Amino acid sequence: MAAAEEEPQVAAAEGVAEDATDTVDAHPRPPLLAGNRLSLDLYPGGCHRLLHLCAQQTPQLLEVEFLQLSGHEDPRLLEATLAQVPKSLPHLRSLVLKGGQRWDALGACLHGSLTTLPASLGGLARLVHLDLSFNSLETLPACIPQMCGLSALLLSHNHLSELPEALGALSALTFLSVTHNRLQTLPTALGALSTLQRLDLSENLLTALPLEIGGLSSLEELNLASNRLQNLPASLAGLRSLRLLVLHSNLLASVPTGLARLPLLIRLDLRDNQLREVPPELLDAPFVRLQGNPLGETLPDSHSPPGIPVVLEMPRLFLTSDLDSFLVTPQGCSVTLACGVRLQFPAGATASSLTVHYRLWLPEPRLVPLGPHDSLLSGVLELQPHGVAFQQEVGLWLLFVPPRARRCREVVVRTLSDDSWSDLETHLEEAAPKRLWAHCQVPHFSWFLVVSRPVSNACLVPPEGTLLWSSGHPGVKVTFPPGATEEPRQVRMQVVRMAGRELRALLEEPEAAVSPLLCLTQSGPSSFLRPVTVQLPLPPGITGLSLDRSRLHLLYRAPPAATWDDITAQVALELTHLYARFQVTHFSWYWLWYTTKSCVGGLARKAWERLRLHRVNLIALQRRRDPEQVLLQCLPRNKVDATLRRLLERYRGPEPSDTVEMFEGEKFFAAFERGIDVDADRPDCVQGRVCFVFYSHLKNVKEVYVTTTLDRRAQAVRGQVSFYRGAVPEEVPEEAEAARQRKGADTLWMATLPIKLPKLRRFERLGPAWGPSPSLAPLNLGDAETGFLTQSNLLNVAGRLGPDWPAVALHLGLSYQELQRIRHEFRDDLDGQIRHMLFSWAERQAGQPGAVGLLVQALEQSDRRDVAEEVRAVLELGRHKYQDGIRRTSLASRDLAPPGPSTSQSPEPAQA
Repeated sequence: MAAAEEEPQVAAAEGVAEDATDTVDAHPRPPLLAGNRLSLDLYPGGCHRLLHLCAQQTPQLLEVEFLQLSGHEDPRLLEATLAQVPKSLPHLRSLVLKGGQRWDALGACLHGSLTTLPASLGGLARLVHLDLSFNSLETLPACIPQMCGLSALLLSHNHLSELPEALGALSALTFLSVTHNRLQTLPTALGALSTLQRLDLSENLLTALPLEIGGLSSLEELNLASNRLQNLPASLAGLRSLRLLVLHSNLLASVPTGLARLPLLIRLDLRDNQLREVPPELLDAPFVRLQGNPLGETLPDSHSPPGIPVVLEMPRLFLTSDLDSFLVTPQGCSVTLACGVRLQFPAGATASSLTVHYRLWLPEPRLVPLGPHDSLLSGVLELQPHGVAFQQEVGLWLLFVPPRARRCREVVVRTLSDDSWSDLETHLEEAAPKRLWAHCQVPHFSWFLVVSRPVSNACLVPPEGTLLWSSGHPGVKVTFPPGATEEPRQVRMQVVRMAGRELRALLEEPEAAVSPLLCLTQSGPSSFLRPVTVQLPLPPGITGLSLDRSRLHLLYRAPPAATWDDITAQVALELTHLYARFQVTHFSWYWLWYTTKSCVGGLARKAWERLRLHRVNLIALQRRRDPEQVLLQCLPRNKVDATLRRLLERYRGPEPSDTVEMFEGEKFFAAFERGIDVDADRPDCVQGRVCFVFYSHLKNVKEVYVTTTLDRRAQAVRGQVSFYRGAVPEEVPEEAEAARQRKGADTLWMATLPIKLPKLRRFERLGPAWGPSPSLAPLNLGDAETGFLTQSNLLNVAGRLGPDWPAVALHLGLSYQELQRIRHEFRDDLDGQIRHMLFSWAERQAGQPGAVGLLVQALEQSDRRDVAEEVRAVLELGRHKYQDGIRRTSLASRDLAPPGPSTSQSPEPAQA
């Protein structure tokens, strides 16, 4: 019967293989086999290529022990391909079928299409490692419990709601990860896994644990963070091998006393639960973390009137930076995101469970709708699904650093609704001496950002008329007479003040003065039925009794026009001792000037731009320990000194550039001169040109590695980085003086700063094997015979580690004190933390035997086998290259190298 069921699958696979042969032959690619590894997850059409190899009965397939396929393949094709694996790759030991390698249009990570596995995979007798993360599994495939030799099973980021009792048949399992699923219960057979050493069940919906969990006699690490656990079974005290127990972000009201007597326990994380008291043995233990619990607080009065249910405390979730979603239930929850965002969903806000996705976008002009005098104070937060309706309002808190100048300005949360941006009613709460929360009630899910704007006053104008005045400038008023409108309409007023010192410097006239700048906007028709009276205070130092009316100008600006029109002769100005009044029917910008100049429109445009300009300095600093690492930053002038003092211990460089004037949201580039290249894989870096968008209250900083093609053996290499508006010219000025001479009224060039790369001190010691003209001082691990990792390879590894880097660092031998120092030095830069950790360790290990093996071992011990396999693939390619080079130069017989692809067909290690 089983053979009859397999025949259609085999026939389908053979048909797909024939199609795959045609496809692969039409588009030939380099060989994919690297020793005993076959990596097809990053190639388009990986299933087609594997079927093609199986159809050709390639002999090297018998040696393959590690196979990687993408979970984003067509489901039918993927199932047909996997059905061929047991007979074509009988020695397979590791199978990786991960999704998460593609993103949607908004940058969200996509899950793979894998929903099941063919039954034939249960015949992989040698399989010890199976990774099905980031897929769409709703139930555990029936073939998995048949893999009796399985040692590691990864099921993270799927849709599993339960695990079967048959899981207990995996008697050799040592590592099980089922994070970010929908598990509500655990099977009792879980306690039969006597060899299990690490179990990760975080980010699920577990409300209780089975008593049988105490049978995991070999368990060393247990992670149950971010679940719904309210109590723990006493059998946990029987886990005598347990070293790490993570229970933060649950609903625990008590913990078993026996946990304090576990002999090997070195960390017990009970943060952010509902613990009001804990056993004394745990309260004083140094390995226990209890922050975020209501310790010592009394229970709320439980004597409720009959018929009124007792209200449970709201669950709290604390999400790390590697998570992009969380689950909201009808019970409600309070969520704290690692990006400085808090959300509070009251009970009953949703009728059913809802998965909320979030992302913090880097600010871009298309995502940041700023007015002419607005300033951006935060990144752009996106919450999905867009437009979702809640039965109760959701609270939102966004963390920001307040602006230095706050007089006559206010902070609001701005959101997108119905294709238009609007400001929400916002309240400020202090989080730290120099950090505030912007709190508002969210009516919908969309994009949100924190903006500083001039104080805004609004009112609803009824047909009977009303009065509107500015809270920041009481002398500014607008009077609406009866009959000005037939239907009520919303009117908004903003007032901007200009310093007289700046105006006199601009006009070169000591007696020049201007009133506050008034902006009036309205909803509904563009004009009023009856004239509206506007009152503006006279410019400072001017009174209605002594002024020269020929020098008084009333200016009007209607967007989107960029010009100011003098309408003094078109209105009747009524002057009092302190104020000027006039009547208008249209709303826009109004400005009262007092000057001897006759043509004021152009002057007003320059003053308008001066109000919007930010005076900034450009900085290029080099890291003291690694001068190839260059920090580029654009700072408002008032922040330069404090920033330089903070960076002085780690960086050095030239003085900041001369003052440059820039608009909020303006895009500019930093370009290195010819001969100096940027060695960085950045989406905003093209051919050595790094793109910035300047926002006055955000960090406009980028850190890049620079290399040079010049010969640095004899002397240090001197170069420069230049900053430009708009597109970068093809030829960057060779010297700073030449760049200054090119500066004109409309030039794109802004500033040039020098940099210097050190000469290669270790070149003679390392020998000529590195080539005649190296670019960087070689930072390589290993050697050519056993395989080595270049600096570019280490950069790729650093880019893959993410928040797992502390575990890797500890397994590499770094101390806790060194980890804390790195975190402090790079407290706002995760990528900087990872690079500094990895490169400082690599510098200490340079030239030492066994360094590469230590790195691979640390990656495996930190549950990053995916990165470890990539490192092994790079080493294998390097060994093939070395052995092929020996064979090509006739220094050894041809049977020296093992079967595999030749060097000419293999990619360079630095490109792997």
